[in-house]
Amino acid sequence: MRIATWNVNSARARFDRITELLARHDIDVLALQETKMKEFPPVEGYEVAHVGYNQWNGVAILSRVGLEDVRTSFVGQPDYEGKPEGRAVSAVCGGKRIWSLYVPNGRDIDHPHYDYKLRFLYNFARYAAPHADLAMGDFNVVPRPQDVYDEEALTTHVTEPERQAFEYLTDVLPVVSPDEYTYWDYQARRFDRDQGMRIDFQLSRTPATQGFVDRAERAGKSSDHAPVVCDFA
Repeated sequence: MRIATWNVNSARARFDRITELLARHDIDVLALQETKMKEFPPVEGYEVAHVGYNQWNGVAILSRVGLEDVRTSFVGQPDYEGKPEGRAVSAVCGGKRIWSLYVPNGRDIDHPHYDYKLRFLYNFARYAAPHADLAMGDFNVVPRPQDVYDEEALTTHVTEPERQAFEYLTDVLPVVSPDEYTYWDYQARRFDRDQGMRIDFQLSRTPATQGFVDRAERAGKSSDHAPVVCDFA
């Protein structure tokens, strides 16, 4: 199967680009994050599972190889300040249990969102990852110094607690996606200067046979994230 993940930064604004991406790369399963909508529109040839409550967050799985046993959260998934958020959706696609995840940003180390982020990562690692075949999405963690153009430019994403939480998860489901930047901020010509971060991943106990980051999609008038595509036997 060919499986892709993409923080689309508004599926409504980029619906045509989503359908073009599916066709261009002949994708079997596409995990999306930041759909920013309550209801996801139909996609010809694909079944859709989606969780979205308002104009923020939102995750989806689009599959042309089956969509069974859909789950709209995982055991232990935390709410933020008592409200659910669209940050996790799962389904069995082509016989594989796949999760699309949009891990909380964290905002600042003194912000409640930071603790929310750590609880999200640890609880997914403990309760969902052991039963998953693949988990993918925007993890909002830079695992290593070489995964960002400048660590000192960030206050979150690079802290030791975040990296430890991500390592705890990837001990269960290792990273199998390419070792490349996946995100470039819109500001200050970050993409043109290749001042990016590697924060979007595919995780699996089964190695990918090949993979790539679609930088051409980011180069156009698109999301600040690039799609990450992997092939599995």
